[in-house]
Amino acid sequence: MNKKILKTTGVLFLVFIIFTAFVGLNFFSRVDLLTTIIMQGILPRVFDIPFSLLSLVGSAEIVSIFILILWFIYRKLNIIFVLINFAMFHVIELFSKSFITHLGPPHQFLRYYFPFNFPSSSVKPGSSFPSGHVGRTMFVSILLIFIVSKSSKLTKKQKQLIFALIIIFDILMALSRVYLGEHWLSDVIGGGFLGSAFGLVSLLTL
Repeated sequence: MNKKILKTTGVLFLVFIIFTAFVGLNFFSRVDLLTTIIMQGILPRVFDIPFSLLSLVGSAEIVSIFILILWFIYRKLNIIFVLINFAMFHVIELFSKSFITHLGPPHQFLRYYFPFNFPSSSVKPGSSFPSGHVGRTMFVSILLIFIVSKSSKLTKKQKQLIFALIIIFDILMALSRVYLGEHWLSDVIGGGFLGSAFGLVSLLTL
């Protein structure tokens, strides 16, 4: 189990590094811009509020609380190890945003609805790569999928339903970041790779 996790994590980190290099070279600039224009052109402004709520849910503060809730539900979770990996995710996220020249979408694309945000969202090192919201979502999703898969109280169909809901939530979170003009598509993909890697590493002690 641990060997599989290590191999998968290694692959994810490698893909993240390679993908980061291409982002730094502005390889995805045209695709990023077209994706944002198309998405905002297709989806009506009625999505502003629900996607903005997702933005709040994906903040570091809310996700940290959710991780603690998971620990209360599943005490076998090594909470110290999980929190260390969660912190390390943010270290690499902020490092990438500080040293990779990849400006986020211009203000004209911004569709965030609410006049307030959590303090963690005010930390803006300069670059928008990778997306912290998507990374945190993937991190928690992997923990949740593992906990659900180990549950003896849930039936197979119930587990499948929960897995489907988790995947749908992940997709919506990724879409919301682009739709709201907070991140480019490449930011979302990079955050997904990084968050998944650290989420898997958090399972090594189980």
